[in-house]
Amino acid sequence: MANAVVEVEAPRDITRQLLRHRSFSFQEFSQRYSDEIEFTDRDFRRQDNKNRQNSIDDLDEDFGDCLSHEVSEMTEYIKDTYYWMRDHDVAKERARVILPEGLTMSKLYVNGTLRSWLHYLDVRDDPGVTQWEHVLLAREIKSALTPAFPTIFGMMDNSK
Repeated sequence: MANAVVEVEAPRDITRQLLRHRSFSFQEFSQRYSDEIEFTDRDFRRQDNKNRQNSIDDLDEDFGDCLSHEVSEMTEYIKDTYYWMRDHDVAKERARVILPEGLTMSKLYVNGTLRSWLHYLDVRDDPGVTQWEHVLLAREIKSALTPAFPTIFGMMDNSK
């Protein structure tokens, strides 16, 4: 019956994946109440043709640099447009519709039973099966929970 609440800060596309875990309760900070939108950089990988939830980190370095440059320019344009809209009194709830989900950060509190957390970590800390950024999020959550519940989460390490 023990519960744990974890604060999660991650790109919005990754927090959307977390929201699919219906055994948790969520409280997300809404961008429509925020005056500052935090943008983030992302890496690019090639699609795995055998597993639709996986990607392979073997893109040509020059092409990866080109992608990063293009996305950086697009992000700057969107950021400038968003703040221009806000400077012209466009409602935050309307201005935010132009924000790229994978390039903006989200903050939410996630509440769940320890059993739910164990299940989540079991299915999401699995490189090659789950999107790499979600694997990293699962590992961060585990590192936050382990000091509070060392016996419970220590059992996970012993079972693998």
